[in-house]
Amino acid sequence: MAATILTFPQKPEDRLRAALRSLEAAMREQQEAIGEFRDSLAGLGGAMASVESRLTVFQSHLGQASIQAEAARDISAKTAAL
Repeated sequence: MAATILTFPQKPEDRLRAALRSLEAAMREQQEAIGEFRDSLAGLGGAMASVESRLTVFQSHLGQASIQAEAARDISAKTAAL
């Protein structure tokens, strides 16, 4: 495969124009990446809210189970004392 030779702008203003085009392209790519990152953060925020909600429900169920276990233990102790 033959190598392709790229021409480099000779005039300073042409080099500046080429550099600015490259900078603009890089800035567009960066803006897209930032947008994607923000979308990912929003998704993560939603996932964390869901986890928090489920943990709250789980904590409530554990509290209820603790109360029921304590009541069962009290009944068992009273029955054993008879």
